[in-house]
Amino acid sequence: MREFIYYSQRARTSGNFNTDELMKAGRMDIVCNFIIATFFLSHKQREDVHLHLIFMGAPNPPMHLEFVSNKGMPISKKDVAGLIKRMLYKCKPERKTEVFPGCFIEKKSFPKLVDELEGEGKRILILDKSGEDIRQIADEELKNCVFVIGDQEDKGLPRKEIKNFDKISIGKETYFASQTMIIIHNELDRRG
Repeated sequence: MREFIYYSQRARTSGNFNTDELMKAGRMDIVCNFIIATFFLSHKQREDVHLHLIFMGAPNPPMHLEFVSNKGMPISKKDVAGLIKRMLYKCKPERKTEVFPGCFIEKKSFPKLVDELEGEGKRILILDKSGEDIRQIADEELKNCVFVIGDQEDKGLPRKEIKNFDKISIGKETYFASQTMIIIHNELDRRG
């Protein structure tokens, strides 16, 4: 299963936002595009993806939303923002809540999440222009990895929290987060 973390410094941590004005909800439009790029192919949904979203925006950070792809997962392109909104409303203090099949929410920070993933033996890979080119990394080294992508270069990943992780690159250009996801998926798809 492919595993990813998307870190958003500004995405709202409360469900009280207008789904018709996603840019005003801490750039929730970027989050929705990222989710679509993570889970959808033409005419089908990927069944081998585990996505973690870390939201650090107002009013109640941090928030960890988790999506594990499965056949019963209630994601449709049309309803992604509404799904996030409903999940944010369902967060319970001190416990992880399954809001829909394969869709979980809890209060959890980025450092705590990556500590848990490393404890499971996973290798954390930060997407960064200065990192090692993904095409130069052997297939074996990309197994059991978690790819971490920030929402914006200047406001995305907190530098102090990512300094100890390996960095990988998808090229010299800076891409939108959703484009980055598509490029990573394509690279892994080509490798089989």
